[in-house]
Amino acid sequence: MKLLFLACLSKNTGNCTTAERIREHIESVGHTCVLQDTADLKSSEKVAHLIAEEPFFQAALAIHLYKGGRFLLDCQAPFGVVFGGTDINEDVKDETKRAVMGKVLKKARNGSGSFTRMMSRKSSGSRRHWFAVAFTEKLKEEAETYWPSQGIKICVQPQGIETKATENFNWDGFLRSTGVNCENVEDLHVFLLVCGLRRVKDPLYLVDVFSEWHQEDPSVILIIIGPEIDPLFTEEVEVNVKRAKGVFLAAERRQQDLHAAMRRSVAVVNSSVSEGMSAAILEAMDLEVPVVARNIPGNAAVIKHEETGLLFSNPQEFVDLSRKLLAEPSLRERLVSKAKKYVKDHHCKAKEKDTYRRLIEQLH
Repeated sequence: MKLLFLACLSKNTGNCTTAERIREHIESVGHTCVLQDTADLKSSEKVAHLIAEEPFFQAALAIHLYKGGRFLLDCQAPFGVVFGGTDINEDVKDETKRAVMGKVLKKARNGSGSFTRMMSRKSSGSRRHWFAVAFTEKLKEEAETYWPSQGIKICVQPQGIETKATENFNWDGFLRSTGVNCENVEDLHVFLLVCGLRRVKDPLYLVDVFSEWHQEDPSVILIIIGPEIDPLFTEEVEVNVKRAKGVFLAAERRQQDLHAAMRRSVAVVNSSVSEGMSAAILEAMDLEVPVVARNIPGNAAVIKHEETGLLFSNPQEFVDLSRKLLAEPSLRERLVSKAKKYVKDHHCKAKEKDTYRRLIEQLH
């Protein structure tokens, strides 16, 4: 089967990583999966024409009901959708977007009889297949509050995680490339905030309080690393980081280098306003690096406070918990041990592959 897959493909973002991983799952069982960046799409009508062109696509898939799914509203091919955190945490607040998302979820099923006949296959009659995927039970429950009649379509499949860090990573070079000037980098305690530079990730949330902490203890530094997604907001981040002591900005790195940088850090930090399921958090857990994350529903769905990570509700609590992490080696050992087990038990890449294999088969 040839399948069109719509997703936000900004380089080195969680969306891009997730899309590539799902594409690998689909192609590993013999299908052809063509990734299409939603940033390049103009209208649902043009996508419908693209799907119907020879050799036509027999099915489609989209990540995000609004950002991706809206482009499938005019297509007659069967399609499935994968919820993103932005769907439930942000886009449903907009009445227009919410209405579009409801239409996408309602239509996420097998194609019409005419399309089936165009593919020279038997009409499925009343037999309909559909699917929507949520990464967590919490996301599914939230979706059902908006579209209760569509809840039967939604299955829960957490993201599958697989990490690989660059061997012999140049840690000193990495630090110096961010502007860190220290004679002995081994004396530093680096907190790594991994995120794309956009407002929903709120990378400036901890800048002031961390700068104050750094002035009390120069050994602690915060590095914000990730792609420049919002140009105007990136400028704002650069200005604020430049004036903050102990806070640095790093350019995005390929995934293996990022994982190596995580492993050398004291903790991976998340300060997002909202998350669906943060791949960076799960990757840190798999790499046995403590996670200190903002206490929001998406993070609390994967982190159990003081068992698999630390959750903070305000900037000062972040500092208090981070101090505790540095002062108590036993806490660190417990967090990384239980987090590693959690990822192994709940975020198995092989299980994710099997789930998407079965779901895609429903679109035949």
